[in-house]
Amino acid sequence: MEKYPWYTIVKGEDPLRQGDFIDLCPVVIPSQSITQGVGVTADVIEYNVTIMSQSCDLENEKIDLVLVCPIWSLKEMEEKSNFLKSSEGKESLRRGNIPGYHLLNKCELDGHNSYFMVVDFRSVYSVPYQFLLGLAKKRTSRLRLLPPYREHLSQAFARFFMRVGLPVDIPRF
Repeated sequence: MEKYPWYTIVKGEDPLRQGDFIDLCPVVIPSQSITQGVGVTADVIEYNVTIMSQSCDLENEKIDLVLVCPIWSLKEMEEKSNFLKSSEGKESLRRGNIPGYHLLNKCELDGHNSYFMVVDFRSVYSVPYQFLLGLAKKRTSRLRLLPPYREHLSQAFARFFMRVGLPVDIPRF
């Protein structure tokens, strides 16, 4: 069977694309209470993220805010979930049967080695395009998810957001 690489390394100044990884991306998290007429407080948390916005929108600068999702190592996810420690949990994740999460293969490219990674669709953030572009340019290189794995990620993201819960479902046969 022919090998299809999952990742490539791109230069910091290369254009942003869907599936690009940005390490230590600052994300602003507003406080939970907002009082009219009073300033808003916020925390800034750094996440390793992947870009979820469409490449065509990024390339043509049609968006001001870029959607990103945090990426966790599978080992970190196992610490948070006993189910993911099990073979059954990992297999469910691999098959795409855990809504809100998407498993990516490990990376063995020099300087970007990583264990299996999990994209967290439950935590979606927007980062200003120009800020993210500047941040990426400051880095010497970044990891990029390649087709068809990038499209698979995008499809999983869409499936998560298009879920419809029916008030009354058809009963089981």
